[in-house]
Amino acid sequence: MDTVKWGILGTANIARWATIPGIKLAKNASLYAVAGRSLEKAKSFADEYGFEKYYGSYDELLADKDVQAVYIPLPNGLHKEWVIKALKAKKHVLCEKPLALNASDAQEMFAAAKENGVNLMEAYAYLHSPYVQSLKADVKSGIIGDVDFIDTAFVTQGYKEDIRLYKELGGGAFYDLGCYCSTMILSLIDSHVVDVKAAAEFTDKGVDAMTTGFVRFENGARASFNVGMIFGQESNSRFDRLYVHGSKGCIKSDVEYNQAGKLSYTIHVGGKTIKRKIKAPQNYSLEIQNLSDCVLNGASPFVSQEFSIKNAKFLDAVFKEIGW
Repeated sequence: MDTVKWGILGTANIARWATIPGIKLAKNASLYAVAGRSLEKAKSFADEYGFEKYYGSYDELLADKDVQAVYIPLPNGLHKEWVIKALKAKKHVLCEKPLALNASDAQEMFAAAKENGVNLMEAYAYLHSPYVQSLKADVKSGIIGDVDFIDTAFVTQGYKEDIRLYKELGGGAFYDLGCYCSTMILSLIDSHVVDVKAAAEFTDKGVDAMTTGFVRFENGARASFNVGMIFGQESNSRFDRLYVHGSKGCIKSDVEYNQAGKLSYTIHVGGKTIKRKIKAPQNYSLEIQNLSDCVLNGASPFVSQEFSIKNAKFLDAVFKEIGW
């Protein structure tokens, strides 16, 4: 066996434009089954993207013994229920970010994975990118000295109607976008979080439309973040920012970092400017390849349990601050 048969729970847009192409590009994975909330919807999806099988319920897909790994792109508020069901069905699971609505739920989900002898990985496709890995390597090398400040932002358009607008589904800007900022910060600062301050603007449905915050670490480093769903609803606009300052210099991302293609970032140090140019493949294929390698060869999930729990605790601290 040299490929893993993947099933997808749901017909979410991110599966359409990101993960399905990623499965097709991965050399050790095959697009096998999809489940929808109705048989008609699942069949239409299967016909469009080339799945071998389709099911009218998630439980039916999980009962298919040929499904080895499951991708879960359901609304955030449904992650815990279906991740644990999939793990109990002995399926390896890749779950869209954020994995859980709090650290306690995340710990329970990883415990279920261990109990059932399967892998669980949180889907942060961008973390697999050689672009991010190169940036992390430069930071770790000390080329800009000790990191003392990171500033990052991710702001998108508002929504007229979307699952992100509903609190009961785990909506809001920080769950959807803030986890990019938090994971980037935690990837680049190797220290314990000691303090988090945050404030938010809420919609009339009770979710945060914009959240901004400040973090201090045990080693003295600091970070700030801004996330929001505030741009005009008709604009389809997006704004990303990543700036890493160190004791000797700084690094500035030139691009939106969850991208594929020819990417770059700029290092400013000692009066010199260094441009790093990286060719990045489709990020979602990288995470599919990684979890498939875990299934086939006993590799370790690239986004580890330890990292996901640390990030979940970061999110908990932010939500406590904004009074969620």
